[in-house]
Amino acid sequence: MLKKLRNLFYLLPLGMLVCSHTYATDLMQIYREALTEDRQYGAARATYVAAQERMPQGRAGLLPDIRLSGVGQNQYIETQGLPDRVIKNRGITATFTQPLFRFENFVIYQQSKNEVAQADAQFIIAAQDLILRVAQAYFDVLKAKIDVEVVESQKKAIHEQLEQAKRNFEVGVSTIVDTHEAEARYDLTLSQEIAARNKLEITQHALEVLINRLPYDLQDASLEKIIADPLALPHDSMEEWVKSAEESNFQLKVQRIAYDIAEQAIDLAKAGHYPMLDFVAQYSDQHGVGGGFTGRGLDIVNKSVGVQLTVPIFQGFSVQSRIREALANRDKARQEMENTQRTVALRVRQNYLNVTNGIAQIKALKRALTSSRSQLDSTALGQEVGVRMEIDVLNAQQQYFAARRDLAQAYYDYLMARLQLKAEVGDLDEDDLMEVNALL
Repeated sequence: MLKKLRNLFYLLPLGMLVCSHTYATDLMQIYREALTEDRQYGAARATYVAAQERMPQGRAGLLPDIRLSGVGQNQYIETQGLPDRVIKNRGITATFTQPLFRFENFVIYQQSKNEVAQADAQFIIAAQDLILRVAQAYFDVLKAKIDVEVVESQKKAIHEQLEQAKRNFEVGVSTIVDTHEAEARYDLTLSQEIAARNKLEITQHALEVLINRLPYDLQDASLEKIIADPLALPHDSMEEWVKSAEESNFQLKVQRIAYDIAEQAIDLAKAGHYPMLDFVAQYSDQHGVGGGFTGRGLDIVNKSVGVQLTVPIFQGFSVQSRIREALANRDKARQEMENTQRTVALRVRQNYLNVTNGIAQIKALKRALTSSRSQLDSTALGQEVGVRMEIDVLNAQQQYFAARRDLAQAYYDYLMARLQLKAEVGDLDEDDLMEVNALL
């Protein structure tokens, strides 16, 4: 998973080259645009790159420290009765320090490894979150679009019924009540159309945040082609999904690493009690030393090699305080880890139920759509022969259009729940989005 995302990281600019707006824009095209245009994902990518530097920074404390310093100055000496003198003082010092035992530096290096691993997991979370946000925004537009289409079809049908009611009233085959009922339904549909178009525009602007342009002509699912038997799940039972999430969920991995880092912070605080041992080598070449006193500067070369031991004796109880702080932070990390574990298990169960019940709901709504279509046809025929009233036809039309809307929305919700369920077990990637795109 991480390897695929790292490859994706380096190939991002190529994604836009394959985008084309000649045909209807599909889900994968929107996703590829979001890879380069979504600023939340861009910030996560920059955070990931920055976090990779934690390792060399942590390792630096175990490597030698080499420093070079120099000095150059002129001393002007004025002595009464003697000519003024200038003593030139020049010097250079090179120091080589190699830590032999610094427990604090070792712990910092171990922490840096965990911090990089944590950043890797967080970047995967950001990548999966982008997939979910793109899919959710895409489906929101499609659901708003089907709302508009349904209410437009309903308005057209009710308008035809209204005109027919007026004609029937004029020739005396129906009462003014039928006309008033049709007018009331038509006016209500007009208000519903305004609300539906408003919702569509809002969802389009929400998707614009991800791709930096207003989306038009999105590819959606044909109601007639919605499959009655959606794709099978890789796990049979809910508890299998929960177990898989406990092992592979990346949010849980982040919290577990955070707990490990908190434990290492305790060792880091305790390191304040430990001695430090360094190997130190120094070379110093000084010219004109002490000329202000002797009148003639000396040239001194100093070479030294040895070990330096530093033993902390008393630091104002700061070490004990940092240990208590680290212990409290470890307890906090443990509480957050357990809370995340419970929350992840809850989300897995919710999405599993949404998927499995969504399958059953889609099957039921497909049957309901077929039944409502048959009911509408028979009711319209009944009105023609005089056994059904105008209100019956309007109700049948409303039920039919509601079934169309509910089926489309249930299908999009089912697809979204599948993606969310895969994300909870850490298995969501581009292939899953391509699979969903193929189902549209």
